[in-house]
Amino acid sequence: MPGIRQLAGLGLAAMLLAGCAADPPRHPENICRIFEQYPGWHDAAENTREKWGVPAHVTMAMMYQESSFRHDARPPIRWFLFIPYGRASSAYGYAQAKDETWADYRRETGNGWADRDDFDDAMDFMGWYMSKTSRLNGISKWDAYGQYLNYHEGWTGYRRGSHLKKRWLLGVSRKVEARAKRYSEQYWSCKDDLNSGWF
Repeated sequence: MPGIRQLAGLGLAAMLLAGCAADPPRHPENICRIFEQYPGWHDAAENTREKWGVPAHVTMAMMYQESSFRHDARPPIRWFLFIPYGRASSAYGYAQAKDETWADYRRETGNGWADRDDFDDAMDFMGWYMSKTSRLNGISKWDAYGQYLNYHEGWTGYRRGSHLKKRWLLGVSRKVEARAKRYSEQYWSCKDDLNSGWF
């Protein structure tokens, strides 16, 4: 029979794995309910705010749009007749970060062990990206609309105005903006309780 230390080790390993690959939240439209279900996600959002200066309601609204909070989200497989021929991009994980951008993030931050399917790492990535968007293109970290356009098109694409030719993307960005506003209103009603550990 396994000893107490072995059982404790197995339990800790299970908890760590669960934290890295959690199921999507049961109530994704309410940021308070999300953080109530996953207190560690709230800690990650607050750490990102403190480190990068980006508000939780904006990062969470963008992550909702990108992956619906699925740790293994990726673009669908494309098909020609009945033959699969790959995915639209290398985007993967909570933040739908592409291979090249993720490599840039790991190199610039020194976070070489970061994984795209780890919520804490994905949140830190978004903080890094949004902070660079603010620095490079002058978009406020509180501007969910402008931040999402940069996130989708890239910094250079945004400067070239590539988003202006995509009416569907402008509509999606408005949805992100509206969700961020709802999240903000919800968050202010529960932030103190979350920080006090009441939940």
